Amino acid sequence: MIAERGFKLHPLAARDIADIWAYIADESPQAARRVREDILRGIRALEHFPEQGHRRTDLTSRPLRFIVVHEYLIAYAPDEQPLWVIAVIHGRRSPRVMAAILRGRR
Repeated sequence: MIAERGFKLHPLAARDIADIWAYIADESPQAARRVREDILRGIRALEHFPEQGHRRTDLTSRPLRFIVVHEYLIAYAPDEQPLWVIAVIHGRRSPRVMAAILRGRR
């Protein structure tokens, strides 16, 4: 899950997705698979239109963009080739925590 044709996952972003799957799979493996597939489908959609996400200057000054899939905020570097996915974070987390996560990932 670390790399596909048009994008690469930061190792901790790959772990984010695995952790999301594990958390949901405790209740429903089918739902976990569906969420994981939807997250990856959302990332794949960025390959052709990387600028479609929005900026979050409240979280980072870096030129990252963000999309939301289900309740998860996907942070990525649109100018990288292949597209570089930095993090997949639950959208209800504190902005301070999200900002700290992003600071720790280069």
